[in-house]
Amino acid sequence: MQTNEAGQESEIKQVIRSLCMMNNRFMNFMLDDNKEAAQVFLRVILGDDKIKVRNVRIQSFIQNIYGHSSQLYILAQDSKGRYFNVEVQRSDEGAPARRARFYSSILDTHFLQPGKLYEELPDTYVIFITENDVLHDNLPLYNIRRRIDENAKCFEDGSHIIYVNSQRRDDTALGKLMQDLYCTDPKNLHYHEFAERMEFLKYSKEGEEKMTDVIEEYAARKAEVVAKEAAKEAAEATAKENKIEFAKGLLADGMSIEFTVRHSKLSEAEVRELASKLTA
Repeated sequence: MQTNEAGQESEIKQVIRSLCMMNNRFMNFMLDDNKEAAQVFLRVILGDDKIKVRNVRIQSFIQNIYGHSSQLYILAQDSKGRYFNVEVQRSDEGAPARRARFYSSILDTHFLQPGKLYEELPDTYVIFITENDVLHDNLPLYNIRRRIDENAKCFEDGSHIIYVNSQRRDDTALGKLMQDLYCTDPKNLHYHEFAERMEFLKYSKEGEEKMTDVIEEYAARKAEVVAKEAAKEAAEATAKENKIEFAKGLLADGMSIEFTVRHSKLSEAEVRELASKLTA
């Protein structure tokens, strides 16, 4: 029993230590109330080293009584009152243009309080860090803003959508940030603001206990795999029993070994063994 528990604990440690920030849940733990780490993300992505993060929250649920509600993975606010929603999207289907538009609108409706003027609506940034280059132009970064078609001038409404292509992992500041997103060893991180938190989460007992939902997700996935394997084995066993019963019926009706093999899909050795038992 102790051996099984020790093996399971070792397996959990391996799972935790294999995580990188491209895993949304692990990213959440890395940035939860970690203003310095969130600041690195925003400064590098926006190219502004003067950004000062005031607060950062994870799993912020925004209720929309008139339609679809949203859960923002990482929500940060800076000293200028701007709001930043940062999400990792590993699936191309998770980062469509209209989802970015919807998230932008959710931020607007949530952060303009009743009685406030429209001019007081804060600037918002929806940032999708995508595993693949979902916009297909091989750019490291896509800054998306509204513009006036007739003169190509930006329509300054304060809303920003940014797609970050994590496949571009070169030696630029942004490229090194993308390298860090795939890094599993805190010793190999470029940005020290991530290293201490990753070390804590992966190599301390307190860190492991903090990541209970990651472990629960792993346990649920493993249970699902075990259940599928058990169901597959049961189905295969049932199919084999059906083949055996079918073969027995053919042999009992006087069919030849060759005929029975061909139609029952059993091996010749299996059919001959059945035949010998029937004639015994």
